[in-house]
Amino acid sequence: MGGRWEVGVIKRLPIPVTSQLQMASVSKAAQEIHDAKASWDRGSEVSTKFVSPWLLNEGEHRPSDDLASRLDRLATREISQEAHIRRLYSKLNDEVYQLYGIADAIRATIEETLGDRSPEILWPQMEGKTPDQKRMEHVFRLLSYAVKRVIEADDDGILPYSPAAGEPRLVDRVRHELSALFPGRDANQLEVEITNELKRSVKGYRKTNSIAEWLDNVFFEYHAALYRNRPIYWHLASAQGTASFAFGALVHYHRFDKNRMAKLRSSYLRDAVEELKREAALAGKENRAEDRLDLQAKVEEAQAFDRKLQHIQEGHHEGPDGGERDYRILTPWKTPDERPKGWDPDIDDGVKVNIEPLEKASVLRIAKVT
Repeated sequence: MGGRWEVGVIKRLPIPVTSQLQMASVSKAAQEIHDAKASWDRGSEVSTKFVSPWLLNEGEHRPSDDLASRLDRLATREISQEAHIRRLYSKLNDEVYQLYGIADAIRATIEETLGDRSPEILWPQMEGKTPDQKRMEHVFRLLSYAVKRVIEADDDGILPYSPAAGEPRLVDRVRHELSALFPGRDANQLEVEITNELKRSVKGYRKTNSIAEWLDNVFFEYHAALYRNRPIYWHLASAQGTASFAFGALVHYHRFDKNRMAKLRSSYLRDAVEELKREAALAGKENRAEDRLDLQAKVEEAQAFDRKLQHIQEGHHEGPDGGERDYRILTPWKTPDERPKGWDPDIDDGVKVNIEPLEKASVLRIAKVT
């Protein structure tokens, strides 16, 4: 057909004349395949059908189940459901060939000519991955969901990693959220179980020793990959890679407008710098010279971070347009009057455009996400 859909082309399609019972059988098999995949998608954060992670599926687990039991049950369910949809697909193929009256010998020729078809997959994003990789993905999805719930419920969409502006540190808020998600479990035991999973060496997944370390060094990189380099939650930090940072915060991109950029600098970051200065002064009074030097270095790091944010906020520009020292949001398709002045992002311009000044200024926890 060559991608043509004119009336005449459609009219020439061979439609088998069949009984209502036969068509109902074909329809039923196709619907069951759809329903199995749709049910699984309810646990995928990036699906439009998403409800909650697989580990929280109320129809699958009991409130008192430990994490290992839930993970084992999910692995068994995936294998079972995948086998089910493959049997249905095989049945569907058989019935369609019969409807068209295609003999077995001709069917064999058709299938040989077409070659192997990829098997039906319940979880396409994890096709070809090992059971250990799928297990770790479930744990990462659970933690990602906890972060999502915390930041979505926050008043201004700014979550500091350390206490600032009267707000607790991010890890404490995530722990509280996990406790709420598992009301039948002891919170400390649950954290031990999650941490034991995070400590495992699994190809493609960064090993960490705690939920706090996962939030510091893994979350943003994982979140960006999960959302195909169009992250919704941005980890702004005074240091990149996995180095410790003097200041860090998660911000909700959809709410991180010019007012919240100003609030990040004038409230959260300023409060954090003042606290570091107080700690450095106290260390000096107590003759803890090494601690004082370390804290003073953090003060300077946070202040340098603030200067970078100021460049973004003001739309600072040096050198050629679009160069490495151009911190404007570049929207050449707009008229000069329509283009943002400083940090004033338009969500409709897309993540790639709006995140670029932050990448150039090196204020994101990972160097590049676009």
